[in-house]
Amino acid sequence: MDPSASSPDRRPIPQREWSTMKRVASRLAKAGVSPNAISVSSSVFAVCAGISFAGTSCPHTAHPSLWWVIGAALIVMRLLANMFDGMVAIERDVASPVGELYNEVPDRFSDVAILVGAGYGAGGSVTLGLWAAVLAVGVAYVRAMGVAAGAGQTFEGPMAKPHRMWVVIVAAIGSAVFPQCASSGSVGCGMGLMACALLLIIIGCLVTIVRRLGRISRELRRS
Repeated sequence: MDPSASSPDRRPIPQREWSTMKRVASRLAKAGVSPNAISVSSSVFAVCAGISFAGTSCPHTAHPSLWWVIGAALIVMRLLANMFDGMVAIERDVASPVGELYNEVPDRFSDVAILVGAGYGAGGSVTLGLWAAVLAVGVAYVRAMGVAAGAGQTFEGPMAKPHRMWVVIVAAIGSAVFPQCASSGSVGCGMGLMACALLLIIIGCLVTIVRRLGRISRELRRS
């Protein structure tokens, strides 16, 4: 077992223990791929995903369903990069003094790129996309403040990073499979499918912030 997989300072990702993932991480390490480069690549995937989503609302875009699928696939690539950077660092037994910056900063830009891009997409909402991006950064900020205050890491949901991304992935695939849902007002509540997903992320982020603040407060009072 990866000795750090159960560390309280690492996000719990069961897929780290999959043999296929371990083999990929091992090959990346043997190829000399830098963990920091993998971290940066996650933002490249995210920006491309956001552009793909935004392009679905362009009247000149051919085959918008294809761009929804491409965007969803790029988010999966982003999540894989987020997982492999740490696995490769452990595999190569390297620790960069700026590794934490490479691990955290690209993630914040990635969240913004994907959620804002989704807001500009067909059936999305620019306002909801912007609010979802702000609150996603807020969720991460609360976690970072908890660490800085001495309460340790906290990864509770219901709308932590992986949860936010899978909500967008499901909405993107749904918009591709059911194009009639990928337009404003197509859903019963008067919004498009992606707008509904962004609203769900906003509500979930608010709940997550409250939960994390509560846990951090309890930890600090016990210390």
